[in-house]
Amino acid sequence: MAARINPLVSATASPAILETRAWLGAYDGSKGRPIDLSQAAPPYAPPPELLARLAAAAQSPSTALYGPVPGEYALRQAYAAHVSDLYGAEIPPARITITAGCNQAFVIATMLVAAAGDAIILPAPWYFNHKMTLDMLGVDARVLPCTAEDGFIPDPRRAASLIDGRARAIVLVTPNNPTGAIYPPATIEAFAQLCQDKGLWLIIDETYRDFLPEDAARPHAISRDAALSGNVIGLYSFSKSFALPGHRLGAMTFPAEFGAEILKIQDCLQICPARAGQAAVTWGLETLGEWRNSNRRRFGERAKQFRLALAQIQDWTIDSLGAFFAYVRHPCRGLPAEQVAKRLAVENGLLMIPGSYFGPGQDEHLRVSFGNLTAESLEQLPARFRL
Repeated sequence: MAARINPLVSATASPAILETRAWLGAYDGSKGRPIDLSQAAPPYAPPPELLARLAAAAQSPSTALYGPVPGEYALRQAYAAHVSDLYGAEIPPARITITAGCNQAFVIATMLVAAAGDAIILPAPWYFNHKMTLDMLGVDARVLPCTAEDGFIPDPRRAASLIDGRARAIVLVTPNNPTGAIYPPATIEAFAQLCQDKGLWLIIDETYRDFLPEDAARPHAISRDAALSGNVIGLYSFSKSFALPGHRLGAMTFPAEFGAEILKIQDCLQICPARAGQAAVTWGLETLGEWRNSNRRRFGERAKQFRLALAQIQDWTIDSLGAFFAYVRHPCRGLPAEQVAKRLAVENGLLMIPGSYFGPGQDEHLRVSFGNLTAESLEQLPARFRL
């Protein structure tokens, strides 16, 4: 008799990046080099000083040993100072755990707050790894639709109508992946109040917050309100702003009284975060502020360039643009987004992610990660978008 695997895993969708990149294998190169706008990876290298510290830490015998389960205290302390300054509130290291990227932070948060059969409210379009995680854990992803007409900003009143005895949390991603939408502080705070009133958790993924416009207001004021922050878990990634996605470092912020429960999960998933990267990022948090801000400005300029390029293409519409992403409406009415995206990849060497990979009702859209555009590819973009 053949052995079986967990049916929840086999029923979960395949990773979108791996699946779509295979399409480029059928591209014949007739339009020039492929333009890959699928993955949100930094298009620049870390600064030499950061790489030098990574190398030095990797060569130290001490970093080859197990480290603290919640992460090195020096990094937790540096990150605590960073978020305390960012949010204008005192956030001590005891409320912080370092993780293997933001994806692991989401897995930990989900395992902490929900059991199989429970429900978590997930705004759609959603980040596909969040949906995959819930599916594999047997947690019902309850859809909170967001529309282009509303700027893809979720509505707390609509979310309230989805809450019942099985609901355990609401997830927000801001700046958003896939749409790039930046949620107003008042909206985030309204969700925090809703979760406080209903006894739910609010899980906020702020992976892309370092790419908010420089003149943006504080992302939200939840941390300044002890009552609201008691139901909030914040998720973050060092990958994007430090250009270190391969080193898999993220962080989560949570009410201190749940630290021991989080350590149980972390100890089983990873034991301790990778140590060399932690040493380098600790230095970077304290030193690389201007370098990170220059990259923020670079992405802001790239967003403007993408908007100008797409304006040259008839019938394509940018429905949302911000941080790392644009969410564009394709002109092929009635055709599934996957079919449109695959055709662009195979015929034009232009790779984007179909909106249908981000939830129901998204077949009119494609997600663009515009940070990977170069001066050369920007010039070619109008021709590549033509079907």
